Amino acid sequence: MKRIVILGSTGSIGRQTLDIVKAYPERFEVVGLAAGTRVDLLKKQVEEFGARLAFAPDLPRKAPELASRYCPSLEEMATLPEVDLVVIATAGNPGLEAAFAAIRSGKSIALANKEILVMAGEILVREAKMRGVRVLPLDDGISPVWLSIDSEHCGTWQCLRGERKEEIKRLILTASGGPFRTSSPEELERATPEQALRHPTWKMGPKATLDSATLMHKGFEVIEAHWLFDLPYEKIEAVIHPQSIIHSLVEFIDGSLKAQLSFRDMRIPILHILSWPERWENKITPSLDLVQASPLTFEPLDEWKFPCFKLALEAGRLGGTFPAVLCGADEVAVNAFLEGRISFPKIAEVVEDALQAHSGISNPSLEEIREAERWGRARAEERVKKINEGA
Repeated sequence: MKRIVILGSTGSIGRQTLDIVKAYPERFEVVGLAAGTRVDLLKKQVEEFGARLAFAPDLPRKAPELASRYCPSLEEMATLPEVDLVVIATAGNPGLEAAFAAIRSGKSIALANKEILVMAGEILVREAKMRGVRVLPLDDGISPVWLSIDSEHCGTWQCLRGERKEEIKRLILTASGGPFRTSSPEELERATPEQALRHPTWKMGPKATLDSATLMHKGFEVIEAHWLFDLPYEKIEAVIHPQSIIHSLVEFIDGSLKAQLSFRDMRIPILHILSWPERWENKITPSLDLVQASPLTFEPLDEWKFPCFKLALEAGRLGGTFPAVLCGADEVAVNAFLEGRISFPKIAEVVEDALQAHSGISNPSLEEIREAERWGRARAEERVKKINEGA
């Protein structure tokens, strides 16, 4: 039985993780659950899964009935001695300190938060190596591990089992292309939040769905793959695959390719991560029917049509504090679009302005990363205001 805590239990990934727990009750004990603003749902989850501890900002006031189970911070929940696995599914940058705390405590973690690894991948991976936490291990050892709840990285990880790093020619991550894959520039200028949130193949939270529409999320995933698989950016590519059936491919130096395919459901990679180093029988999703899923097609990723992807790669290559600025500015720009303050193409303009204005810091500390993320937010807010003023 695995004793787990889930940080971000009321979000999309958190709820789907609890679907896995519900399907395999003999395999898990839920020690703690943490949420942001959805305290009513958190209360229901705590009751249903018998969580001993719960966290949400100002929980004792908002849910006095949970006061006896109150855990004062995400960091404390992530370092509980009795916990085997910490699932970090918080949205945005919350959870960064909890990830560090879990690694420093020698915990196994399952990370579903892109921004954490994008902002602080270098120091997180370095800390994991120092603490003996293995990042996406290719064997079945029993030491603490760092796993990635992401369909593309989970698929790549499976393709690499039994292979040697020096034989990898390139990684290929796939992207659906989002709701605007075939849209013209004029249509993008008129795009509404409702259209942007209508993802053709996946069900995700608003921020993740918008990042999918701009393809910023694919840029995030390239940065993540750079740190997770310890490969240069030149060996990581992305292509459009509208069907979202093939999640990743690996090409080897002899010309062979491996691909990972599965049904479009995040509970499949979550199950794979939570069951590692075993594979458990899937009790939740149907088997993939290749005939029904066909045809499987690929298209080039147009960086001019989706400039956020290109901006993410530029920030990743620059390194230091640039990825933190990227994350901060992107969150502000996405929220501004959802609130109707800027048009869809202006998301990239806001992010680019912040990156161009930033004076980066190499080898930053955690606090410097935090400060860069705050600076990126502030700079983006200034740019949104100027756009609204017609400047």
